[in-house]
Amino acid sequence: MGRKLWGVSGQPGLWSSNVNSEHNSQYIFDPYTFSHITHGILLYGLLWLIARRQPIRIRAVAAVAFECLWEIVENTNAMIERYRVATISLDYYGDSVTNSLGDIGAFVIGYLGATALPVWVSIVGFVVVDGLLVLWIRDSSGRWHTTHTNGVSPMWGIPRDHVVAGVQ
Repeated sequence: MGRKLWGVSGQPGLWSSNVNSEHNSQYIFDPYTFSHITHGILLYGLLWLIARRQPIRIRAVAAVAFECLWEIVENTNAMIERYRVATISLDYYGDSVTNSLGDIGAFVIGYLGATALPVWVSIVGFVVVDGLLVLWIRDSSGRWHTTHTNGVSPMWGIPRDHVVAGVQ
């Protein structure tokens, strides 16, 4: 796939808060990191529903394998081009290797949190984090990073370029 360790610029970094910057999806963590935490919670719940008779270790390995597979698929040229067309983000070239590893780590945190916390805490945590992502970056785990070609969220109907006071 040809992804760089630290992204297009090669500049290392821990955190990029601006989803419209060249460092988005290039540093270890960015706002989308939080969506991967919610993905971990979601996949824990799904595996509990469909495979609860399987040992928790087997479900955990399957979940992490799925997240790793998602990171690979998400960073194929076809998916990157689809994202660039759908969001008009022409400067997006895929996640850096370190960002993908950070996303997988965030997924594991969400998954492990869901195994250890009461169900209601996981549900409330998911709703709060997902709601904050909608307000902050106009994205939601419920959409799994998809938008219509007009740049409007199909789930929420919020234009991606809409800015809430103080949030850019």
